[in-house]
This record gives sequence, C-alpha cells and structure tokens, in this order.
Amino acid sequence: MTPARRAAVLGSPIAHSLSPVLHRAAYAELGLDDWSYDRFEVDEAALPGFIEGVDASWAGLSLTMPLKRAIIPLLDEISPTAASVEAVNTVVFTEDGRRVGDNTDIPGMIAALRERGVEKVESAAVLGAGATASSALAALAVICAGPVTAYVRSRERGDEMRGWGQRLGVDVRVADWAEGARALEAPLVIATTPAGTTDAVAADVPQNPGILFDVLYEPWPTVLAAAWAARGGAVVGGLDLLVHQAALQVEQMTRLPRASRAVMRSAGIEALRSLE
Repeated sequence: MTPARRAAVLGSPIAHSLSPVLHRAAYAELGLDDWSYDRFEVDEAALPGFIEGVDASWAGLSLTMPLKRAIIPLLDEISPTAASVEAVNTVVFTEDGRRVGDNTDIPGMIAALRERGVEKVESAAVLGAGATASSALAALAVICAGPVTAYVRSRERGDEMRGWGQRLGVDVRVADWAEGARALEAPLVIATTPAGTTDAVAADVPQNPGILFDVLYEPWPTVLAAAWAARGGAVVGGLDLLVHQAALQVEQMTRLPRASRAVMRSAGIEALRSLE
C-alpha cells in the first residue's frame, strides 16, 4: 500500500482555489486513499517558515500568487521550463529531501490549446503583462509562428514583455492597453488579466473571431468569453488550463502516470456549479 502523503496549494488569497477539488479527485481515481491535499493562506513573508516546517510526509506543493517567484531562492533546483520564466508553480520533495521546482502552467497552456485542436497559429495577442503573461509567451514560443502583440498599461510593463520575448525567442510587439480592441482581431488571443479587466472590450469582438484563451475560471464565463462565443468564436477557459497543469502536478508528486483529466474536469465543473 502507498504510504500516506501530504500535498497542498499555497498562496494569498487562497480560499477561492479549485486545486484541492482537482487533486483530491485525481487521488480518488488513482486509489490513493491515504493522500491528502489542502490549501494554506501563505504570503511571501510566511513562505520560508512554512517550507522549513515541511516534513518527510510531504510529497509536494502547488504555488499560486504571490509565491511563484518568492519560492525560487528556497529551492535546491528548478526545471528549465520554470527557469525560462522565473516562475515556479510546482514543488516536489524528493526522497533524499531535495526541493525541486517546476512550472506546469506552460505545458498546461499548450495542452489546453491542443485539446481544442490548436497546434500552430501565425500570430497572437496577449492581454496583460504579469506572471501569467510571461507563461503565455513561453507557450506561444512553441505554437506561434509569427509575432505576438502584448497590450499593456505602462512602458515598464511593455519593456518587461519585450525582455521576456527576447529571452524566450518570441517576436513581441507592444501596444497600449487603450488599443485593446485591436487585439481581438488576432487568430489567438490570450487574456491573462484579473476578473472584470477585459469587460470593456467585449462589445468590440468581431463576427467569427479566432480563438480566445481566457485564463479565468471564476466567474465563468467572463463577459469577454460570453461575447466571443456569441459571435461564433472558439473559447478555451481557465478551467481547461487548471485541469491540465494540475494533472501534471499530480503525476510529478505521485510518480504515477496519466492522472485523469476527465475526472478532474468533472470535479471542477461540479465545484463551480455549487458556487452559482
């Protein structure tokens, strides 16, 4: 029998996180009855103390904002994927006590798009310039053949996105947030901003648009996602991303292959319905 192990998601705020629902559903499907997965409200100041208190029963951690970069100095090793964007959302504790960081957001984005048949696009637009936007650029380095236009609110943010583009090998062009309606003409639009931020451009969605990847999952659909679908466009949502990146985390932490995406998605949909 597999020994009892622990895992959790850390962040602040964290009460909204669907990660416990998804991971627990995967554990049940995999027969890991003695595994537990919890959530803990942890900010940057409290993170070192939490990590130092982890014992041998812990298999791993999921990290959300604002911890994806704060965790890096506390780790023994990070994967090339995580290093490419200087962001870790997954920590695995090895049998010899090492702390290894990875980023499953990037392959999760690629998998979510490929699940909807998106293998390659000629160009793309990114709304926003935070940590999720840098992960989006890393995903676009794989699937976008041409330029990516980032719509940002400040020159500093624009410089950051250009810097990430140079690092990741993506041709990033910067436009002012006020011109965000132009982004909706791109074959692929990735919205990485907080809830409500893109509401103002929803009225500008053209007929028969391309593909929208809106990384939010609550509230869902967003105003933009609803307008996109109403005009005949394909929509990939935040739950799609969350399921794929969480499944990769489960596989790394449990060392068992192929956590069921279908089971995890069903659990997530049910949890979101309970909030309505």
